Amino acid sequence: MPGAGHPGHPQSPPSAPPTVAPGATGEDRSALAHAGEQPHPAGTAEAAHPRPAVEPRASQQPGLQKSGPPQPPSAPSAASRADAQPSHGSPSHGPQTNGPQPHGPQPHGPQTHGPQSHGPQTTAPHTAGPQTTPLDTVAGPAAGSDGAAQDGAFVPHPGDGGPRPAAAAAPYTAQPQPRPFSGLPGDHGPASAQGQPPGAHGAWQQYDPWSAPLQGGPVAPSPQDRRRRRGPLVAGAVALALLAGGIGGGIGAYVERYGGINDIKLPQSAGDEGGRRPDSVAGIAQTALPGVVTIHVRGSAEQGTGTGFVLDRQGHILTNNHVVQPAGSGGEISVTFSGGQTAKAKVVGQDGGYDLAVIQVEDVTGLRPLTLGNSDAVQVGDPVVAIGAPFDLANTVTSGIISAKQRPITAGGEKGDGSDVSYVDALQTDAPINPGNSGGPLVDAKARVIGINSAIRAADSGSGLNGGAQGGSIGLGFAIPINQAKRVAEELINTGRATHPVIGVTLEMEYAGDGARVSEHSKSGKPPVTPDGPGAKAGIKAGDVITEVDGAPVHSGEELIVKIRSHRPGDTLMLTVQRGGKDRSVRLSLGSSSTG
Repeated sequence: MPGAGHPGHPQSPPSAPPTVAPGATGEDRSALAHAGEQPHPAGTAEAAHPRPAVEPRASQQPGLQKSGPPQPPSAPSAASRADAQPSHGSPSHGPQTNGPQPHGPQPHGPQTHGPQSHGPQTTAPHTAGPQTTPLDTVAGPAAGSDGAAQDGAFVPHPGDGGPRPAAAAAPYTAQPQPRPFSGLPGDHGPASAQGQPPGAHGAWQQYDPWSAPLQGGPVAPSPQDRRRRRGPLVAGAVALALLAGGIGGGIGAYVERYGGINDIKLPQSAGDEGGRRPDSVAGIAQTALPGVVTIHVRGSAEQGTGTGFVLDRQGHILTNNHVVQPAGSGGEISVTFSGGQTAKAKVVGQDGGYDLAVIQVEDVTGLRPLTLGNSDAVQVGDPVVAIGAPFDLANTVTSGIISAKQRPITAGGEKGDGSDVSYVDALQTDAPINPGNSGGPLVDAKARVIGINSAIRAADSGSGLNGGAQGGSIGLGFAIPINQAKRVAEELINTGRATHPVIGVTLEMEYAGDGARVSEHSKSGKPPVTPDGPGAKAGIKAGDVITEVDGAPVHSGEELIVKIRSHRPGDTLMLTVQRGGKDRSVRLSLGSSSTG
């Protein structure tokens, strides 16, 4: 720090202090000054009040180290003060410490800006050993408040290195530490007592470990900076969480599906990726199922479930009459296809004598009609597949064989007058059929329809179309031959009603003998043989017993009706008739009657 009264005095970097011999003259000291330094002008305050020589710190003056408490210094003699008076203009390269100032105590801490000193320069040899805080005990004139030089004792001041005035050599007391100049931009340090501007100490301000810590701190970031810094951190955290979640989820799914490392894994053969043969049950079902529908009927008094199959692309569907009968004249019929699509349907025609009905759906595309086969060509033992919705279980497939042909089946009769009795010359099958299968297709090995599933024989109630089958299938199922159903379906679609072949006679249904007996008496005002009917023309008379049709034996009246209805009106039949214990053959051309 420049001496008092020399503000702005240029400072030089520290260098090795020169050795000055005792008693050197002012000229000798001036020769050691740095180039460019100006000697102090004569007549300054410092010339009038010479400053005592201040020894350097303990690191440079080991001879002044004190290991114990500070001791009050003794007053130097006048001769000593005279000899110690410095010569102005003699620069020093040793460490500079602040002495007493003419205008009172300085607010600054210890200064180490350069090697300026106005006293004689001495160099102490360096001694090794532990370093302690130096105590400056050199006495010198003290400047009072009026600026006059005074003789007085000085006590060391920790951290400043310069003497401080003390009243009557008062013992050492701690002094408050002023904030030193930090050297940072914008920090100019405290001003001097002489009005010295901040920052006049120069760039050579050094760090003093005894001074107070640096004031201030890093500038707080603005909210915008914090948000800009948080953005990438938040995005990175989210991405890391998503990645960890995805990896954890994948590991969990793998463990759940394939098990842990030590879990037991059973051997398994590879799946059969190949297709099925068309004549296998799977191949038949794959072909036929798209054309099969499930029918739900709701009427005013009852409801029911059955099956049907598509006849053509106009939406005609064939089923049993007893399936749609609960709808009556104002009920509702709903059709569900194998793919799950549903549509409303209406009745086109129905016939109770054949137990067949045709319904139709409208505005439905993509229909898959089933191919119709030839039921007359079917042989006993041929494989068959039955498709339906037993107990409302849609798209159920069962398989079996043709167990028998031309089984005379009668069903219905709930009305009591016989008008609702169905006579079927049926195909028998052991393919499981249950309630809900009614109206469904019975197909052959080429997925062609050969019959319509209509009835089963139950163990508890004989034969029946629906109610009598509640006991479940026992392997006795019956289907209407498709050849008969085809003719009836065509008539129902074209005319809304079906025709029945007839022989023009009234049978005695109570006859217990073998064969079908023609009644001997009129019933309900009708003669036993219709005049000019097919039977009358063939020569049949009341009381005759018909025992064969086209060579096939007949054992009852129901069986005769079944065999006749298996033909079309106009067909010619050869009948064997017993009259008076003798057999005779007659040729008969079938007549027609309509229902509906």
